[in-house]
Amino acid sequence: MKHIILIISLIGAIAINGFAQQAPPDTAFNFTVADCINYAYNHQHDVINANLDVTSANYHVKEIIGQGYPQVSGSASFQDYLKTPVILFPDFITPLVYGVLAKEGVKNGSGNPIVVPTSAGLTPVNFTQKFNSNLGVTATQILFDPSYLVGLQGRRTYKQLYERSYTRTKIEANVNVTKAYYQVLVSVQQLKLLEANIDEIKQQLDETVARNKQGFVEKIDVDRITVQYNSLVTNRENTIRLLALNYQLLKFQMGMPIEKNLTLKDKLEDIQLDASTVDPTNDTTVYRDRIEYGLLETQNKLDQYDVKLKKGQFLPKLTANASYAPAYQSNSFSSLYSADYPSAYIGLNLTIPIFTGWQHVNQLRQSQIAVIKSENDMYDMKNTINLQVSQARISYINGLQTLTDQKKNMTLAEEVLKVSKIKYEQGVGSSIEVTQAQTAVQEADNSYIQGLYDALVSKVDLDKAYGRIK
Repeated sequence: MKHIILIISLIGAIAINGFAQQAPPDTAFNFTVADCINYAYNHQHDVINANLDVTSANYHVKEIIGQGYPQVSGSASFQDYLKTPVILFPDFITPLVYGVLAKEGVKNGSGNPIVVPTSAGLTPVNFTQKFNSNLGVTATQILFDPSYLVGLQGRRTYKQLYERSYTRTKIEANVNVTKAYYQVLVSVQQLKLLEANIDEIKQQLDETVARNKQGFVEKIDVDRITVQYNSLVTNRENTIRLLALNYQLLKFQMGMPIEKNLTLKDKLEDIQLDASTVDPTNDTTVYRDRIEYGLLETQNKLDQYDVKLKKGQFLPKLTANASYAPAYQSNSFSSLYSADYPSAYIGLNLTIPIFTGWQHVNQLRQSQIAVIKSENDMYDMKNTINLQVSQARISYINGLQTLTDQKKNMTLAEEVLKVSKIKYEQGVGSSIEVTQAQTAVQEADNSYIQGLYDALVSKVDLDKAYGRIK
């Protein structure tokens, strides 16, 4: 028994080990910014729904086209009359018979002349069989319908509206993913600067502690550097937590589960930040490259089609129709379908609107107002886009200038710190001067990080304003 249990345990252990080896490891993604954007196009919630709207619009277009095809419907019915309906007819036979007898002078059994009765009463008559069944096929075909013609004309525009809306959603996803990607890169750069500052100040702290033990510096000098060191360590821990959050934000913008493992392939030095991307000319037609303006153009076309639709309500509609319907009747269910009594017809149906209480007129006026409003929206969008282009151009140029200045300030701050350390080591400077120089380096690093992020974001906003993101 013990041997059997041992064998079973070994087999179970081998099976578990084999399953663990076959289990696929958690997939790690190493993406460039372009990879992240493409991933978002296929997984981001809003993009997926916008794509589904395009598919739904295609089905709606087919629905519009299908209205012009023959519409065929069938029907079937069966009735079992527990009590058949009765119709009361006046008795017109009895007065006629008595009238002939009276005219011929016929006498009754008593020898008296026959008198015509003044009221013959009503006679119940049953025209319905107990079992009844009807089958039928009806077909209709549009011959002329202004609403259908307008629907055919506007079907491509209707589809284009959702296609452009889908493009706009992709552009928004592109912008959000790119900014989140840059935020992670900037956070990584910030962490590198903090690590460098921590290493440098840790070395300085160790040297100051050693000199304090030798009696060359005071305890307060050690305390000053310790405060700076602790502050930098805290900033590093905060930055690490924020970096993890920025990764989660990036994955959220991509539509990727936040528990997935994602690393970034692009580096900050791969991103081109220069003024050559700025169009020096003031192009006032750049709004035509923006999807927002294209959406308003499409909406304006749909509003114009709606005006045609409302005008078509004043015109007649002509349809053709046909029907074939066999009927079955019998007092016996077994013989109900032994004989049929069919009926069939073909015909035309013309509907001419004469007076509808001014409804069509008021509907037409509302549609005309909608066209005017959409034209006003297009005009306003032109000005809005031109203003956005000017703002984005100035923000980007200012961001580049600020970033350049912050780089210079970093170099100068590091040079000042280097000189302050040399003076302090040679005994001609104070620890306060070194501490201030170290603080200036940290402030210059922080300003550089902020300037770097602002420049990257302004570059994305500039590309969006010019309509370069498709």
